[in-house]
Amino acid sequence: MVRGILITLLTIGVAGAAFWGYQEHQEKNAILQNAENNYQRAFHDLSFQMDLLNDKIGTSLAMNSRESLSPALAEVWKITSQAHNDVGQLPLTLVPFNKTEEFLANVGDFAYKTAVRDLDNEPLTDDEYKTLKSLYKESGKIQNDLRKVQQMVLKDNLTWMDVELALATEGAPADNTIIDGFKTVEKTVESYSETEFGAGMVKIKKEDENFQHLQGKPINKNEALEIAKKWSSLGKGVETKVTENGEGSDYGFFSVSIEDKKKDIHSTMDITKKGGYPIWFLVSRDVEESNLSLNAASEKAIAFLKDHDFKDLDLFESAQYDNIGVFTFVGKSDDVRIYPDSIKVKVALDNGGIIGLSAEDYLKSNHAREISKPKITATEAKEKVNPNVKIMEERLGVILNDLREEVLCHEFTGVLGDDTYRIYINAETGVEEKVEKLHNAEQIYEDVV
Repeated sequence: MVRGILITLLTIGVAGAAFWGYQEHQEKNAILQNAENNYQRAFHDLSFQMDLLNDKIGTSLAMNSRESLSPALAEVWKITSQAHNDVGQLPLTLVPFNKTEEFLANVGDFAYKTAVRDLDNEPLTDDEYKTLKSLYKESGKIQNDLRKVQQMVLKDNLTWMDVELALATEGAPADNTIIDGFKTVEKTVESYSETEFGAGMVKIKKEDENFQHLQGKPINKNEALEIAKKWSSLGKGVETKVTENGEGSDYGFFSVSIEDKKKDIHSTMDITKKGGYPIWFLVSRDVEESNLSLNAASEKAIAFLKDHDFKDLDLFESAQYDNIGVFTFVGKSDDVRIYPDSIKVKVALDNGGIIGLSAEDYLKSNHAREISKPKITATEAKEKVNPNVKIMEERLGVILNDLREEVLCHEFTGVLGDDTYRIYINAETGVEEKVEKLHNAEQIYEDVV
């Protein structure tokens, strides 16, 4: 009898394990299929956007009037942005594709600068027309290369999950069709970038992906670990792991993981190799109650930044999400805010502990600047603001415009109806650079760090 019971229990256990394994297999397949569908959509969307880009540039060549040319070039700019988005959704992390992305950026930059200017008074120059013809020719080559890849994908039922596996697996076959196809596209664009197309060719100032302004000596893994321990304040008896990233780059970084199993707290942090600066760090723990006000938490964030030698900062915005306070600081030079130099700090409202920091923008952007005096006064700039906006605050600030260029602006905070807006007027040209609608932000205007 006992034997029969054991056999029955064993049978049930085996059946249960088999059913659980089947469910796990089905769920895994569903996840993989969803990822594959997303990759396929992004790839075919990219091919479609390149078709549109080539057609729209070609159409622009035949136009002459501002009424037609400006909207057409604005559409080119929009298409390049959509193509960038599609590229970002493909598993191309380990495949060099930066030349193609730079080409799209150059096309978008040229189209934007041309579309927003007064083409009646400043029509296309001969050099700009040559540039447009060159962009049309090159976009046609990229279009054809992508169509070849697309045709092979559809003909042979190739999957992007195989691409991701090939990229992630050492010793994977080097003749993956999709990878080779994208390498062909990159080679085509690279040959274009090495050719001169005259003064009309506009090169975008690409956002610096490195940390070129950092000061200090390179650090090693052990030093990175000590820095992370200091920041996390987890003490002894913790498990640690350090991974080196950015191989071959002067501005690589270390990823440090620290786990305190007794307290169930896990801390992760990226640290620059040069100088040992924290790019970001995060402490994962439950914050179940709120004992501090947002103002008291902001004092914790300010003290934390001071203790870690972050200087010349203003507390720009603060917000509360559940039991966590999030504070945004921006740089300052005299009375001018430097918005590209931004840092975010997360504070747990149960005990005031710092549980998160993002300093990537600050580290990439912060450097000594010479800020010129405004060519137009605040009164003159105010005349450029919608007269229906009731202005409450005004100051000077450096922002990034749509072309990723730093520009000095008169900043106005004002109210229209029930909404609050922040409006930036270029202090040199009087152009309305940017309008932002504020969402649940607690404004603080005094210098704090």
